[in-house]
Amino acid sequence: MAKAFRFGVVSAGKPSGAEWITLAQRAEALGYSSLLMPDRTVTPFAVVPALAAAATATKTLHVGSYVFCNGLHQPALLARDLATLDLLSNGRVEIGLGAGVAESDFQQVGLPFGSAGERVSQLEEALHVIKQFFTDRMVNFSGKYYTIQDLPAMPRAVQQPHPPIFIGSAGRRLLSIAAREADIIAPTLGWGEAVDEEKLLEKINWIRAAAGERFEQIEFSQTNFNIVLTDGPAEVSFLRGGPPVQPSSMSSEQAIEYLLRKREKLGFSYIQVQEGQLENFAPVVARLNGQ
Repeated sequence: MAKAFRFGVVSAGKPSGAEWITLAQRAEALGYSSLLMPDRTVTPFAVVPALAAAATATKTLHVGSYVFCNGLHQPALLARDLATLDLLSNGRVEIGLGAGVAESDFQQVGLPFGSAGERVSQLEEALHVIKQFFTDRMVNFSGKYYTIQDLPAMPRAVQQPHPPIFIGSAGRRLLSIAAREADIIAPTLGWGEAVDEEKLLEKINWIRAAAGERFEQIEFSQTNFNIVLTDGPAEVSFLRGGPPVQPSSMSSEQAIEYLLRKREKLGFSYIQVQEGQLENFAPVVARLNGQ
């Protein structure tokens, strides 16, 4: 059964706190479900305090990472921060996790940037640590990358058993891990690859095989950073320094048909746009949100 549509806004931050709060409140007013922030050393804000400020300034907006770079965080301490944020926001946190994509982020703080396989293995351990923090009273873990001993799992998050965990990947191994551990999954194509629904369908089938009975519980996500509505209420300004975008112009009705078809064929129901599309994409959000 198809899940209802919801929409998120991805922002790297704003030049001032006032502008950040305005963005969060405007996203909420327009019906967006979430405000999400990448975890990079080059962004103007650190993720957790920025999300805390956005949650404080809103009432229903979910806040989340897009995504935390696992190698830059100790997972038990990150879980503690996020449990605190979930408690203080009354259950409005989404946890995006990734293996890291930019070696420069690691170099700037003197941390090793392992191979892709090593970083995925480290992320897999981190997932177990984070989940144990949310589900147990005490965290004890001994692995190749992390050792935690008798750490009290406090505070307790509002969302049980834990806030939803989001993972996106193009690779079969990480998508298979996500299928077993994550609540929201974004199967993606490789960097620079043209949109190919058959390749995406193959990746979804990898997830199906690894997820087993929990497949129907998974919410599938996809970015639509390229859509520009010709009848949208504002111009689109794509993020400088963001992912390369080849704009695709269409009317609101065409965009609605496009997203409905994507959901029917591929199951994508959680759609993210860049902050520069916030106003332009609002007519589609108004029509499809919750449907």
